[in-house]
Amino acid sequence: MPNRSIYTKPYKDVSAQIALLQGRGLEITDTAAATACLERIGYYRLSGYWYPFRESRHAVNPVTGIPLVNPATGRQQLVVDDDFRSGTTFQTVMDLYVFDKRLRLLFLDAIERVEVALRVDIALLIGQRGAWAHRDPAQLHGNFTSKADPVTGHIEYPRWLERLDRSFGKSKDEFIKHFKTKYRGADLPIWIAIELWDFGMLSVFLKGMKHADQTALALKYGIPRPELLASWTRNINNVRNICAHHSRLWNRSPADQASPSQVGEIAYLDHVSLDLTAQSRIYQTAAILQFFLRKIHPGSSWSDRLKQHMKTLPLTDCTGFAQAGFPENWDTLPLWS
Repeated sequence: MPNRSIYTKPYKDVSAQIALLQGRGLEITDTAAATACLERIGYYRLSGYWYPFRESRHAVNPVTGIPLVNPATGRQQLVVDDDFRSGTTFQTVMDLYVFDKRLRLLFLDAIERVEVALRVDIALLIGQRGAWAHRDPAQLHGNFTSKADPVTGHIEYPRWLERLDRSFGKSKDEFIKHFKTKYRGADLPIWIAIELWDFGMLSVFLKGMKHADQTALALKYGIPRPELLASWTRNINNVRNICAHHSRLWNRSPADQASPSQVGEIAYLDHVSLDLTAQSRIYQTAAILQFFLRKIHPGSSWSDRLKQHMKTLPLTDCTGFAQAGFPENWDTLPLWS
């Protein structure tokens, strides 16, 4: 049974939440508007957007006074206090929230284009070897079809097929109803099955393809190594889930970070290869999406729309392009032209 005694914070209604924020130094000039925002969005969700505006200080050893260093990063550890930095307003927090919401929609737009294109290309590639090649273990990598995960003990491929079959069974789409009526008892051919894949299923299947097939698919997009394509799709899927669940994106460090290309492999992405901050934040995902879009839809306006939107980021002493991993003058680089 969960131990609930360790959480002792009391319930606070919205008026108490506003009083708490004001007591910590957040400037709220329009209480009615702030109340409406907290009732609509929620205190906890907004807390991720006011976090950068809280006072912080370097952590020190209480005995020696020597600054503490994070062994993973080599940087001094910070302690974030409850109080806000002087001049922080609720409106600035809301401006950042709205900026992030629109940024997520932009990312989802690009991700959809990449997802659809990859699904079609996989179907065209694998489908040459049979309508149900995706259900034939001989057409896929042995690690995917027969090797158990050392942690879970599960083989990934049967679980992937189960997920596909559940989607097929539950689908109410007209094209699925038509297929079930006309081809009673048949499995979907791959060129129809892809329409039931989400990005997670796409990412898993791509990782399970034979090396030669991964290579062929990667080269079509100008990606020199199939390992990069597999890593990039996992990263995009992670960011897609962040966006789909309406989570904070702008200064996020994705849990599944993409492997960067090496200098000289992909000229458009050389600047990312040399920038550890860009690699660890959402800029690398944005750069990968733009690289895909240059191949998939050369006339896309996504680059211009992202440039325009990034100009609306509320710039303060606590917020800036660097926190999202965007390099200085990123919008002048050849990738974004």
